[in-house]
Amino acid sequence: MSEEKRLDRRGFLARGFAAASTVLLGGCEELSDRDWVKRVLESGETLTRVTQEALLSPETLAREYSEADLSPDFKANGSTNPDDPAYVAHAKNGFADWKLSVGGLVETPLELSLAELRAMPSRTQITRHDCVEGWSCIGKWKGVRLSALLDRARLKAGARYLVFHCADALGSTGTEADKYYESIGLADAFHEQTILAYEMNGETLPIPHGAPLRLRVERQLGYKMAKYVMRIEAVDSLAGIRGGRGGFWEDLGYEWYAGI
Repeated sequence: MSEEKRLDRRGFLARGFAAASTVLLGGCEELSDRDWVKRVLESGETLTRVTQEALLSPETLAREYSEADLSPDFKANGSTNPDDPAYVAHAKNGFADWKLSVGGLVETPLELSLAELRAMPSRTQITRHDCVEGWSCIGKWKGVRLSALLDRARLKAGARYLVFHCADALGSTGTEADKYYESIGLADAFHEQTILAYEMNGETLPIPHGAPLRLRVERQLGYKMAKYVMRIEAVDSLAGIRGGRGGFWEDLGYEWYAGI
């Protein structure tokens, strides 16, 4: 199968799965705790994951584009201006005192400033952001390779997932349960195109797009691309974290593995 046809097929599958998920989830809040709804959602997630694994090797790259393909207006998904007091304070001084924390199941916990992250091995890529809502944009991202960060932290043998804890809140309870979080497995964490971006389209990452740092995991849908990343935690299981499904939207019924 040619690469062009492979990409077209992936796009068809991604759009189909995203549409099916949206139909199931839209207007069904009162059904979210019913066993049959959970079974349908979980079976769809398994199908997505198995299909992608059949089409792609772990090293396969998402398609990259040229600067001529950049979208003139890149939509900012999700929240665009966190009101978390600590985040607001960091934003006011240009994140000069901000540090990324890396902990959990690691041999060497890390606290790294933006300057230190910029000094680490980086990658620049022009990729397409596909939102579960049905829109897409192409942007240029530069950031630290997540694999370089993990090599420095040295994952312990039991680590299976990385959890990204963020500054933005999407709920209305005023508690930690409102805060956005996401998670990925180690195969995606060590993928060549998985970066923590601090630049967008050649400029410092703007606040609406996740400053000071956002995850880019290019083979998955946009809601996996956590913005305003404050802390990374290596864990052996997702079961005991918040709703137990590995992410803010996943806890509400979205797929954990959102491959495209």
